[in-house]
Amino acid sequence: MSDKEFGGTDDLSLPKATVSKIITEILQPSPGVAFTKDARDLLIACCVEFITLISFQANEIAENETKKTIATEHIDRALRELGFPEYVQEVLASAGEHKDALKSREKKANKVGQSGLSDAELARQQEELFRSATAKFNQGPVA
Repeated sequence: MSDKEFGGTDDLSLPKATVSKIITEILQPSPGVAFTKDARDLLIACCVEFITLISFQANEIAENETKKTIATEHIDRALRELGFPEYVQEVLASAGEHKDALKSREKKANKVGQSGLSDAELARQQEELFRSATAKFNQGPVA
C-alpha cells in the first residue's frame, strides 16, 4: 500500500535530521556498525508508509462513525485492526505526553494575558527592554 494509492505524492517524507537523531539516540549503536544513508532513506520510506497505512485506516473508522475528526481512539482501533496491538500502549502514552506538553505551552502563552497589565503598559515595558538592549549593544564588548 503506497501513498499513491491514497492520492498522495512522492513528496511525503520525514525530516532526515530528525530520523538520524532517532537512529543515533534511540538505537544503540554497536562498535563498527554504521547506518548508511540508503538505510536511513529506506527507514524513512517505511515510516511514511506506516503512517499512511494507520492514517488511512483511522480515517475509515472515523468516517464509519460519521466523525469529521480523527481522534486518538480511531488511531487505537486502527492499530489493533491492522495487527499492531503491541504499539497501542506506547502510542497512547506518547499522546498523553504530547497533551501535557500542549497544556504547559498554553499556560506559558496565557501568562501575558494573566499579567493584569494593559496592552499599552506591556508595549511600554517592551519598548524599555528594547532601549536597554540597544544601549548595551551600542556600548560594545566589555574589556
